[in-house]
Amino acid sequence: MKEKILSFFRRPFFSDYRTLLGLWLLMALIAALQKMFVPNNNYMMYQAVFWHVWEQVSLFAHYPLEYWDVNHYGPFFGLVIAPYALLPYFPGRLLWLLTLAFSLWYAVRKLPLRKWQHVFIYWFCAHELLTALYRSQFNVAIAALVIGTFWAIEHRRDFWAAFFIMVGTFVKLYGIVGLAFFFFSKNKRQFIFGLVFWAVVMFCAPMLISSPEYVVGQYHEWYVCLLGKNAENLFSMQQNVSVLGMIRKISGVATYSDIWILLPALALFAAPYLRIGQYRHSAFRYTLLASVLMFLVLFSTGSESSGYITAFIGICIWYVVAPWKRSCWDIALLVFAFVLSSLSPSDLFPRWLKLHYVYPYALKAFPVALIWLKLVWEMLTRNYANAERIRPNCNS
Repeated sequence: MKEKILSFFRRPFFSDYRTLLGLWLLMALIAALQKMFVPNNNYMMYQAVFWHVWEQVSLFAHYPLEYWDVNHYGPFFGLVIAPYALLPYFPGRLLWLLTLAFSLWYAVRKLPLRKWQHVFIYWFCAHELLTALYRSQFNVAIAALVIGTFWAIEHRRDFWAAFFIMVGTFVKLYGIVGLAFFFFSKNKRQFIFGLVFWAVVMFCAPMLISSPEYVVGQYHEWYVCLLGKNAENLFSMQQNVSVLGMIRKISGVATYSDIWILLPALALFAAPYLRIGQYRHSAFRYTLLASVLMFLVLFSTGSESSGYITAFIGICIWYVVAPWKRSCWDIALLVFAFVLSSLSPSDLFPRWLKLHYVYPYALKAFPVALIWLKLVWEMLTRNYANAERIRPNCNS
């Protein structure tokens, strides 16, 4: 029976890129239909950003008649969401979700990995993608933009790498993490020029549908709003689903500063850069991409459960690019992350456990943090020169 089941799933249909694209787009359709008659708060807020820029009213005030949250996206997002905001609610949201799903699928597809590596990423991240799509999360696009930045630098298209960084930065700040790939750039002058050029363009672009005075004022409001949001996130059940939140919520201590956690984390993140001799190995560079994707979620007070699609893409890249035998401990970490981090928001996970432990203590971050620490240790100690791929070694 076991062999029959395995033989069934080994059929080419399950590893066909068209099948996998269809699967990811189908999840976008399912997410859109699930909220067809119940307006999705995130998407309603996204739509409102365009109209508020158009009407030149505050982007960061409370609008309880439109949506229940407060917007934290920058003025440039008004242009990004414009094609969708101009459509009626359902077709606009459906097109938005299809765009998100396709952008990440395409970004992963552009990575020059082997086919089995692509297939593994698509299947392993499918459930986490669905979770993000239910909430219409822009984090799906952030993951695509970070990967796009890395791809552009790998292919010496530094001007466009700068474009991806600035899009993510001017929408939700997170795109700034793309600067982590600066040392891999072969044309740093073009890269820096691109950053300046696109920063000016995207800063001024919203003025096309509003005014210079309005846009400058909104960037100041955005700064003030983000400072307040960070304080609100500290003990929030829905926010700060991160290492920062996990430590704070388990300890119950509110008086310390997160800087005492962030500084050691940044030191660990930066330490592999000292291994300059490893830069020439693609596996090392791809592992740094995985580190960036996980770090972005693990050490942000704004991390949400539905934003873990970014971290899960990183987990998969970490697993598949290693040029050595993956141990059964690595597989165990992978399974642990899937069960606790990916399945915990779903009905497949015991409700009592997630309500009493996973949610209150931000435990979704725990398996991802373990994998990230393992990744850092590997980048500091292993040689990425050997390109051999072998079956996992359960004895190591």
